[in-house]
Amino acid sequence: MRIHPLRCSATLVALAATAATGWAQLPEFYKEISGAVWVVKDLPRSLAAWHSLDLEQIQGRGRIVLGGPGRIGASFVSGRLGRFAVEIIQPDAGDPVFDGFLKRRGDGVFAVVHSVPDRPALERETARLGQLGVGVLRTIEVAGARYTFFDTAAQGKYVLGLVYRPQTESATDPVKVSHLGLVIRDAAPVSAYWHRLGFPEMALADAGPRADSRYRGQPLWFSFRVGWHNYTHPTFEWIIPPLNPPNCYADFLRVHGEGVQHLGLPVDDLESAIARYTKLGYPPVQSGAWGDVGKPGSGQYAYMDTEALGGVNIELIHAYR
Repeated sequence: MRIHPLRCSATLVALAATAATGWAQLPEFYKEISGAVWVVKDLPRSLAAWHSLDLEQIQGRGRIVLGGPGRIGASFVSGRLGRFAVEIIQPDAGDPVFDGFLKRRGDGVFAVVHSVPDRPALERETARLGQLGVGVLRTIEVAGARYTFFDTAAQGKYVLGLVYRPQTESATDPVKVSHLGLVIRDAAPVSAYWHRLGFPEMALADAGPRADSRYRGQPLWFSFRVGWHNYTHPTFEWIIPPLNPPNCYADFLRVHGEGVQHLGLPVDDLESAIARYTKLGYPPVQSGAWGDVGKPGSGQYAYMDTEALGGVNIELIHAYR
């Protein structure tokens, strides 16, 4: 569920504003998420799904070397949702990092990535994180870009990635992704972990039930906790759901475990967007609203069954201004 700040109490808004100031000591590049890296078992299937949903600037990067005995490798493809990079890896069997991820949780978002301006910035941040006990999980080179992935998933619920590209990315592309939604079991240790690394604490609130919520076409009546990290864009939404009644967040925990469950995509016409996705074979799984629908400050949303993209839902969102 997309808990827009206008849906929440003044307390949550105040907490979010306070938390957003806590990251001042972090490097400037953390203000923007440049994209995410997916790991999938079947790259052609994933790419076909992304292509049907208008992934732009798709480029095959060919084979990359991951290392290890026999020079284990992977196939790599990139594309864009506006300013947000979608990068997809299909690793060879036996790679402990990427193939290990697939064995543990199946297709999904492996890393959330920020772009660094130069190699010294990458080296400084690698050293800073190292002093805090965060090691490097893997580095790879792709088409002149150097990716460094940090070992943060066990406690932070996603792998932190930094990428240095000698050619600076354009910042003129439209912003199409509003947030990344992660499903976790307990907010406190996750918030404490990222705060120890210098990031702001998570702002938390309760999301109450609504009579207009639906799960697979049936009424859904449940409450859950939701947290926010607003220091970056797209923002992070952290959802702590109950396992019952059935809901799309609990489904994700059961199938994949904790991690990135959805991408939020604002749309101008929710009904037509849902119809388009459904026609393509991606029907709604869960839907709902906030506020007094139709009035400024209200909105509606629908989670679409887009697992074929690589273990994530797309949340279509329409906010009334």
